[in-house]
Amino acid sequence: MRDTSQLAKIFGDHTVAQLSSARVLVVGAGGIGCELLKNLAMSGFHSIHSIDLDHIDLSNLNRQFLFQRRHIKLSKSQVATAAITRFNPRVRASAEQANITNTQYDVDWFAQFDIVLNALDNLEARRHVNTMCLAARVPLVESGTAGYLGQVTVIKGAKTECFECQPKPVERKTYPVCTIRSTPTTPIHCIVWAKDYLFAQLFAESSDEGAMDVEETAENSDELSALREESTALAKLAGAMGTQDFARLVFDKVFDEDIERLLSMKDMWVQRRPPTVLDFAALSEHTGFDPAHPDDHAVLEPKEWCALFVHSAERLAQRRLAMDQSTQSGLVFDKDDDDTLHFVAATANLRSLAFGIEQKSIFATKAMAGNIIPAIATTNAIVAGMMVMQAILVLAQRIPECHTSYVTYGKRARCIIKEPLAEPNPRCPVCRRRYLTLRVRDCAQTTLGDVLDFVKGLDSGRDLQLGDDISVVEGTRMLYDPDFDDNLSKPLYELGIVSGKMIMLTSEDDDDGSIVPVVLSIAAAKSQDSLAIEGFESVPIFAPLPQLVSADAESDDEDDVITDDFVVDDSGAIVLEDDDVVTSPMIASAVSSISEELSKRKLDEISVISQDDTKRRAVSDDDIEVLD
Repeated sequence: MRDTSQLAKIFGDHTVAQLSSARVLVVGAGGIGCELLKNLAMSGFHSIHSIDLDHIDLSNLNRQFLFQRRHIKLSKSQVATAAITRFNPRVRASAEQANITNTQYDVDWFAQFDIVLNALDNLEARRHVNTMCLAARVPLVESGTAGYLGQVTVIKGAKTECFECQPKPVERKTYPVCTIRSTPTTPIHCIVWAKDYLFAQLFAESSDEGAMDVEETAENSDELSALREESTALAKLAGAMGTQDFARLVFDKVFDEDIERLLSMKDMWVQRRPPTVLDFAALSEHTGFDPAHPDDHAVLEPKEWCALFVHSAERLAQRRLAMDQSTQSGLVFDKDDDDTLHFVAATANLRSLAFGIEQKSIFATKAMAGNIIPAIATTNAIVAGMMVMQAILVLAQRIPECHTSYVTYGKRARCIIKEPLAEPNPRCPVCRRRYLTLRVRDCAQTTLGDVLDFVKGLDSGRDLQLGDDISVVEGTRMLYDPDFDDNLSKPLYELGIVSGKMIMLTSEDDDDGSIVPVVLSIAAAKSQDSLAIEGFESVPIFAPLPQLVSADAESDDEDDVITDDFVVDDSGAIVLEDDDVVTSPMIASAVSSISEELSKRKLDEISVISQDDTKRRAVSDDDIEVLD
């Protein structure tokens, strides 16, 4: 039985009672997640639900200490929750092996929890959970690690910055198009080709020329033109998707026809090793290999790579066809999705085979394709401990005492830096929204026009304040605006708008940004009404946006000092410039030496939130505490 007397001495008996009754959601059961679940169970939390999509791998065992060798291939969340109940039998722990971005985890599902703790390792899922917590009005403790670096912060709607309030640094490695397309020389070249070109062209939402995200210049225009032609040829293969010939047709296109075309360019191979055409018939001979259960740590034989290619291509084709029928968007590469990982690994290694390049195991491909940064068990433990401390303060309604903490590594052997939570960015595209819940009785019978008529007819006390010219957007799709009304008569289900989805309503008349968009979370009805809206009483009041001032405007103060990044006048005020527009006033103390040190320790977006505060708000020396 866990003794909570020490916690009671620190936080009080009332807070300890709150912890035992609080419903906690932990998203992720990996490096941070294992430490976090253990800490929660040993700190008086009794109701814990864990969700994670991944299985336990051999490589996890050196830092995810709730797992043992006998657990390999089992669900991370289920094994982890079973372990913490042995630590503390009073814990009521439950688990799911699923993707948190699935629509079944809608706003009602998130709202059942008192707090959410993120222990994720990818940006897409973090952004999704951030949005869902804002919509459900549930506090979120966000975390991340990258080697020796770590970070923890608290996100509370209308009170603190959300995950999207500050842009995340993106460090993209780029490769010449000609190298990726025609003359690969290293395994990463083949992996980039398999992931960002072939997979994207076949299974992603669109198959345009932007799949590899490269800028056209005079030097690469010919290569991009040829790449577009190849993309068009691949797009034509979509008609065979779901047939027995699909995998063979793709194989013949990229490993036979395309290589034959490259070999016809004799001058290209004068000083290079020419590639070899691969024979599908020879490589597809039966070997007894089971492509459904490959050895992730072994470099497979060519015939085994071919079998894995066929198996994964057929599975992805079926999934893509199912998405077309449900009006969902295309597939996205996920290193934890076996089908997408196996397809990229197989095609990359077959290309390596053709070009005489070293082949890589599935595990090594996963690390390279997913940009995985090595994890340090000690950093995970420190971050998980800080998360629990922040969660206790949140549940005790002591938000002002919460802070953002950084685990850093540099001149000091090890230190933790903390600073006050920042206020929401007034121009944030995510939290400067009015989040409401739209309850729909039947998405198959309710049309988009019905929804628009309903929201326009709300009484004055619940007016959405969007005016008459409303636009409706779902994700990146424009569903309706005054000049595009093709979807008004279509049922929501036909448009892919079902429970768990969100639609955003904006105003066409919003020239100065004064109108706050409305995000409607679609949820199941709780009454006989065909449509109902909830949440007006909890919507914050947003202050008017500060007026933008052009950076080209003439200054009335001749004493202003102009720098490349900001303007400092004689009062000590700093005004930052961003893309020729002045975006926010700051105080000169933001350029303190401690802040400069913080900005140098910016963490990568894959694992953590940006901590570059030098250029975003007032920070004084007293705001930051350095702990040895």
